[in-house]
Amino acid sequence: MDAAVPDLADRLRRGTALTADLYGELRPRAFAIAYRMLGSVSEAEDVVQEAFLRMHQLQEPIVSPRAYVATLVTRLAIDHLRSARVRRERYVGEWLPEPVVTDLSPAEQAEQADSLSLAFLVLLESLTPRQRAAFLLREVFDYPYQEVADIVGTDVDGARHLVSRARASVRERRPRHRASREQRDELAARFFAAVENGDLRELEALLANDVALHGDGGGTVPAPPRPITGRERVARTLRAGRSVLARFGGVRLTAVEVNGGPGAMVFDTGDLLVAVVGLDVVDGRIQAIRSIVNPDKLRHLGEVSDLGARLRAGRRS
Repeated sequence: MDAAVPDLADRLRRGTALTADLYGELRPRAFAIAYRMLGSVSEAEDVVQEAFLRMHQLQEPIVSPRAYVATLVTRLAIDHLRSARVRRERYVGEWLPEPVVTDLSPAEQAEQADSLSLAFLVLLESLTPRQRAAFLLREVFDYPYQEVADIVGTDVDGARHLVSRARASVRERRPRHRASREQRDELAARFFAAVENGDLRELEALLANDVALHGDGGGTVPAPPRPITGRERVARTLRAGRSVLARFGGVRLTAVEVNGGPGAMVFDTGDLLVAVVGLDVVDGRIQAIRSIVNPDKLRHLGEVSDLGARLRAGRRS
């Protein structure tokens, strides 16, 4: 995928209706739509690239490139999501989105973080592809209903119905009382320090009573096949995991912003990426922990460790 992007940029520089400047202007919005639709960086990149290639091949000028590329990306993502859902039904263990490491300004944090969160992207999985598209276009990207209708292929009443159904489904399960950025970062720092130190008492103090630990290993790296819930069980699981990793040389945690929220990148002793962890902070406690260890979901962030494979081999032996 990465090799195709420079090739497209070269062709744009040679002169077409779609200029390199226009490509640079439109691409961030196109990727934002595709990523929220698919929950996958690699699949979103594929969809965006396909949309721009189709746009590039047009012979006639485009009246509204922004609207045109949004339509192309959304429709391609709807088609892609339909086939992706079949694959996800066969996925080994719990499926989580591919994480992105963000660095949002305070203004961007207020505007984008909630719609980027791992929890939100998981919620969107319960919607049909067209509901998901209509909801995102209207509620996240603020498209008028007429444009939403045109993009998803319905009338205005149909678009309103799709958005209403999706909104009701998402609102039901969305956390209501999130912490401020300062509170969540302070809590995350204490949490990751407690994990590194194996401090069971501190871990239990930071976790909500009904905290859930989610793991995505994709069947290639050890991860819980289903969420682990409850303060004591999660705290003990985290401490046990630390002990197992210590036998393989241990890991290093670097605090980062994951999908607009607090999190960490986990590296082995060779500074290769092992996992990305995102936290949900609600009412002053950690409500959910999401750990993505599937190597295929981490490669866009850097070179990936084989520690997970070694853990799996050790478990088998």
